[in-house]
Amino acid sequence: MDKKNLLESKIGPKLSTVGKKSKILALQRFAMHHYPITPEQFSILAALMENDGMYQSQIAASTMKDRPNITRLTNILENMNFVKRKADVNKRKVFKIFITEEGKRTYNLILPTILEIWKDTIDNINDDELEITLNVLQKIRINLDNNINIKNNVVRG
Repeated sequence: MDKKNLLESKIGPKLSTVGKKSKILALQRFAMHHYPITPEQFSILAALMENDGMYQSQIAASTMKDRPNITRLTNILENMNFVKRKADVNKRKVFKIFITEEGKRTYNLILPTILEIWKDTIDNINDDELEITLNVLQKIRINLDNNINIKNNVVRG
């Protein structure tokens, strides 16, 4: 595809719009169900469900959020008793973040809504189209990974 066609295809804005609309849908569904946390906070619980006991920098890398945002979100979740900080036995003043039983219950409460959102996102897309889309998105992600500046496992803008 030549530069003119790339510009006309507007792939960057289209990907951005899909991401923004996905966030809006999640916010609406969370509000509709009166969940006690936001989709952003849920992403931290999801990361911890997958790999409990992470450093904040690891959560930042996993969720693609900056460290100050992770600190703020973690503080909120800790105040709600959904996560807890534990000092790392090998490093002074360094904490690992763990999901609590209450955090796990909240995650499991919200997970069906997340799955419903994902299902609604791919409605009217057949299996072949979905497989091609996922493969193309994976290739785009790899291209982006190869071209962004990563330092200390945190994306820098």
